[in-house]
Amino acid sequence: MREHDPDPPPPPPGGILWDTAGDVRSLLALPAAFVLQVAHPAVGAGVDDHSVFRTDPWGRGERSLTSVLLWVYGGEAAAEEGRRLRRVHRTIRGTDPHGRRYHALTPAYYAWVHATGYPVARYARRYFARPFTAEEDERFYAEWLMVGRILGIHDRDMPRTTAEFWPYYRKVLAQEIGRNPVVDELTARDRPIPPPSDRLAVRLVWPVVRPVLSRALSFLSTGLLPPEARAALDLRWTPGQERRLRLFAAVVRGVVPHLPERLRYLPLARRARAAERLP
Repeated sequence: MREHDPDPPPPPPGGILWDTAGDVRSLLALPAAFVLQVAHPAVGAGVDDHSVFRTDPWGRGERSLTSVLLWVYGGEAAAEEGRRLRRVHRTIRGTDPHGRRYHALTPAYYAWVHATGYPVARYARRYFARPFTAEEDERFYAEWLMVGRILGIHDRDMPRTTAEFWPYYRKVLAQEIGRNPVVDELTARDRPIPPPSDRLAVRLVWPVVRPVLSRALSFLSTGLLPPEARAALDLRWTPGQERRLRLFAAVVRGVVPHLPERLRYLPLARRARAAERLP
């Protein structure tokens, strides 16, 4: 997409993404989506070489979440956020573990990062909400393509329909992705995570909180990967873990839909949804 082209429109108010992207349940799928992204050797190398996910995971997470919400709920700010991301990624380049040169904006790599959100969100929804109907699934994917255009992904670089997506996805799983140090780190049960604040109270309780948080992230990162992605990465997932995930999901399904909107939706999404209801 050329910078002087008209800005692509964001997903429409009232659409599938307006209903789902800002729902607090969407946070649960983000760790698994990140794992699937970095399983691509070029993406994993770029994150390993250039990301602050180790030293500042809280800041990185907050910035990434704000960016995602702007793509959907940002209105005119959505396209500017897409341009900002392209500017940031222009300098991200290097060599992957196979000795191949990579650049973050290489179309195949950039498109894969975006594409991973579709199968992971779709799979996680089977646990935490009513699964999409076939018609809703098509609408969800069409809106995800709209987000891709905001990010500067050309139509030729993403499958146009869900029917075209799955052969593309399976091919990448079979021929491109694999375990790497970043995947192993993100799925480790004892991942070192710095505290979110330097406040004394936080630092005092962090030795107790960190192991619990690390195990929870490992659990979600692995459990909410679609089974074919777990198999491609040779990540272990036991029947006992599946039972625990289903029990947790049942609690989430029973509670979150009944929360008031101020608790169910993240602030940026909640404000955008409220503004749309104004005369």
